[in-house]
Amino acid sequence: MNEHTPLPWPGGSHQRPGEVTDGDLLALTASGDVAAFSALYDRVTPWVFGLVRRILRNPAQSEEVTQEVMIDVWRTATRFDADRGSAHSWILTIAHRRAVDRVRSEQAAADRTELAGIRSAEVDFDEVSDTVTTRLEAEQVRRCLGSLTELQRESIELAYYNGYTYPEVAQRLGAKLPTIKARMRDGLIRLRDCLGTTHGGRTP
Repeated sequence: MNEHTPLPWPGGSHQRPGEVTDGDLLALTASGDVAAFSALYDRVTPWVFGLVRRILRNPAQSEEVTQEVMIDVWRTATRFDADRGSAHSWILTIAHRRAVDRVRSEQAAADRTELAGIRSAEVDFDEVSDTVTTRLEAEQVRRCLGSLTELQRESIELAYYNGYTYPEVAQRLGAKLPTIKARMRDGLIRLRDCLGTTHGGRTP
């Protein structure tokens, strides 16, 4: 590998008198000269890796991006315009763009993962909340049923939890139908008031 004195980007690499320049090698690369590209690769890769590493900080990712940059150089060498700047600056511009794209890609992936986690947490929370609410309501109903008379409680449980009709409830409890209806009405009123108080306010 040819040695050179590092210069801050976007400066160009120093050339010895009579030495083939980066621009010369890039022009030859554009014509498909593999040997020229190999020489250019050896010359500029340390610069490319150094720039990418400063942006990404991760050595493994920096190596990957450096390889991507050099592939871009090989594929797009024909786009280089010496009138618009040095070959060195052109290559490092590609490196900078690639490194920034990788950072954005990694951040986007992290954001998607975080968002997925938040959505999952929201679903889990909703499910837990619904379960807890259902259990609390069931416990409240049981407590309130316990405050009723035995006839009121049995009538309501048979009618609303077991699906019996009023006449069937009266028959099963051995009571007259008007009595069952009256006890059930009174029981439901007491149950409504109890549940309203349990929930922090009376039901209108």
